[in-house]
Amino acid sequence: MTALPQPVPTPGSRLPAVEERSAGGIAVRICDGLAFIPIIARRNRAGRVEWCLPKGHVEPGETLVETAVREVAEETGIEARVLIELGTIDYWFATATTRVHKFVHHYLLEAIGGELTVENDPDREAIDAAWTRLDEVHRRLTFPNERRIAQAAWHRLAGDA
Repeated sequence: MTALPQPVPTPGSRLPAVEERSAGGIAVRICDGLAFIPIIARRNRAGRVEWCLPKGHVEPGETLVETAVREVAEETGIEARVLIELGTIDYWFATATTRVHKFVHHYLLEAIGGELTVENDPDREAIDAAWTRLDEVHRRLTFPNERRIAQAAWHRLAGDA
């Protein structure tokens, strides 16, 4: 069976909107009194490297918490358990056929095992991973909204949130 061609929007027409949900987070490991988190590098559509928090799509039948734990493990190799919700980022982007309203739910997790690697990422989106001090991660993260999530994690761990 051949796939039907996708409708091509005409000038001035509005693309249909869809909603997508993802989850991920900040998996904290304390070492010598300092909080470290794994972040990942990936290439954007233009080929530039972006450093970001691990996250991904919710699979059918999965909760947001389960997604966050799975995505952190797949993209960083780090096993973790969720402690609290940190916040949700939402933004819009467009594909050739739709406008997408994306919601990304972020959690603070405790790293409990595993080794840092991108080899387990089934989507092969992550090209590198690095442990980064939580108090310095804002210098590496590409997106301001993810820097705000990291700052929220810092405040929660410091006890002033």
